[in-house]
Amino acid sequence: MQVRLLGTGGSDGIPAFYGNDRVSNYARQHRGKDLRTRAAALIDGTLKIDLGPDTLCQLNAHGLEARDWTALFFTHSDEDHLCLSELQYGLFPFVECEDLGFTIYANEAVCQKIEERYPKWPIDLVRTQKNTTYLHEGYSVTPVEATHTVGEECHNLVFAKDGCSFLYATDTGVYSEATFGALADRQLDALVIECSDGVHKTPYVGHMDVQQCVEVVGRLRESGALRAGAEVVTTHHTAGGGLTHAELEEILRPYDMRPGFDGMVIEF
Repeated sequence: MQVRLLGTGGSDGIPAFYGNDRVSNYARQHRGKDLRTRAAALIDGTLKIDLGPDTLCQLNAHGLEARDWTALFFTHSDEDHLCLSELQYGLFPFVECEDLGFTIYANEAVCQKIEERYPKWPIDLVRTQKNTTYLHEGYSVTPVEATHTVGEECHNLVFAKDGCSFLYATDTGVYSEATFGALADRQLDALVIECSDGVHKTPYVGHMDVQQCVEVVGRLRESGALRAGAEVVTTHHTAGGGLTHAELEEILRPYDMRPGFDGMVIEF
């Protein structure tokens, strides 16, 4: 299985849209891995995770085409993950297509937003629920519940195929005991997990700082959710978290974790 991280930034990216902080200014000067667009990923070139406002520039940066997708999976309805206006460009009159060419898998909140925006458009929607497995072209995909937005069942996603399995966990917050239980003994080969708050924890419980992220990963390892030696990569970093890419590498290294960057490819 191959996972390409198209974006590894939080809702305002790095450098932050209007940011004049140390991390944003460092990214403007040094660029490279410190430039982060809004979080998104692509599995085996065909399964797209989230559709944020940076999707077009991500595709162009990596020489990819949306026409190769067979499915689009949404984690939740926040606008950095769900940019509704981007869906219309896959259909007539923008292109000569009668359907999108891919199925959308999403929670109730995302499906409602899509149906309200495009009530008569030919969009194939599958409503997803936590701890229910969905089959798509040889993949099994199981959403588990994140601790993120009150009033919405936000999803992290377990993908499995041909004996390989992977958890994409952005906007997680610290998992509930029920979610830890749902993931126990899965023997995942890789994990991409958010570390939004860096070393500057905010009062918001829907994101994690480095300490919380390390603790959650530790519990996943202890429970057998992660197999021994499983790759652990962080994403959804923010300038407000206070760490450059090199600083993230240093602080995560003792825990056998490493920070993701835009364009990073993980294979297992």
